[in-house]
Amino acid sequence: MKTNIGVFFGGRSTEHEISVISASQAMHAIDREKYDVTPIYITKQGLWYTGDALFDVANYRDIKALLQQCTQVYMRPEFGNYNLYKEKKPLFGSDILTRIDVVIPVLHGSNGEDGTFEGVLETIGIPYAGCNTLASANGMDKITMKMILSQENIPVVDYVWFTDKQWFKQRDTLISRIEQKLGYPVIVKPANLGSSVGIGKAANREELIEKINDAEIYSTRIIVEDMVEDLQEINCAVLGDCDDYETSVLEQPIMSGDILSYEDKYMGGHKGAKGMQASSKRFPADLPKDVTERIQFLAGETFRVLSCHGVARVDVMIDGKYGNIYVNEINTIPGSLSFYLWENNGNGFSFSELMDRLVKLAIKRKREQGNKTTNFDANIFSMGKGIKGGKLK
Repeated sequence: MKTNIGVFFGGRSTEHEISVISASQAMHAIDREKYDVTPIYITKQGLWYTGDALFDVANYRDIKALLQQCTQVYMRPEFGNYNLYKEKKPLFGSDILTRIDVVIPVLHGSNGEDGTFEGVLETIGIPYAGCNTLASANGMDKITMKMILSQENIPVVDYVWFTDKQWFKQRDTLISRIEQKLGYPVIVKPANLGSSVGIGKAANREELIEKINDAEIYSTRIIVEDMVEDLQEINCAVLGDCDDYETSVLEQPIMSGDILSYEDKYMGGHKGAKGMQASSKRFPADLPKDVTERIQFLAGETFRVLSCHGVARVDVMIDGKYGNIYVNEINTIPGSLSFYLWENNGNGFSFSELMDRLVKLAIKRKREQGNKTTNFDANIFSMGKGIKGGKLK
């Protein structure tokens, strides 16, 4: 029997539609001679559905009609139970729809890329591709990520962070801190979103207040960063695990303004969203060899330090005025899974090969985890005396 890959996508995220596009690309790239594919679409309300209609991205124009062609499903949070169950149990026969062997999450943004969904998979114990709960959470949160990278001497721009409640209670103090530490212009971001959602530039105090108020809509934690004005943004993908990985060729996205927008990333001058591979870019990035190697090194170090797994994309910034290079962020489930960065990578390989490698990495990690001790074959309750605070004597 062929290995059955469950591809999860959609989700309760501002990047829901981009997730659908990335997953559609990934599912069509999987070699059907080697694998079966089960699509599991998570609605914006958090319900799970599966069905063949989910393979065609055109069907998502009418979600209600699409879901009428699908079956609502769920998985039980039981370790070792890899079955996908029908939400409505039939009068006769089993409620098991299929068994999933490996999961590939293609859930961009909050409630998917931030470790939330990965925690569910780890509770079940099913092999899955990509970062684990810890790496996903650290990579998704821009504040935590910068703290970790700074500790490991990986360069990041100066920043100030705070919570939404601090903003409402200590606004004047925070504004003063930002102005004294960073000055203007600055970039304001929600701490845990991607795809440039909620991000804005502020060149003065009035704009700063406006942009923070915008960002606060999306997140309880806000980060304000020193803005690199003469900016080159460069992306580099990394594939493997934190002990054995390789880096891709570099790309330079083309910005329509001071920052890379949602439209720059996913519309790319085309009618309709087509994913990250459709964005305008210089590819490969036209950079000196030493700069290219430095960026690839920093991308790999970011992947390693955050204990990443699978495929990720590291976005860096080059300060054109001073030549400094800073790590901006890591996308632990990158748009289009960054397949196009591997197709043109020296001894490049196809999207289909990328998916195959992700499956193998998932199985390898599961096998290695099986060699670790997670409990002891002992029962302290059978030992009689000595249980502090209890009544057992």
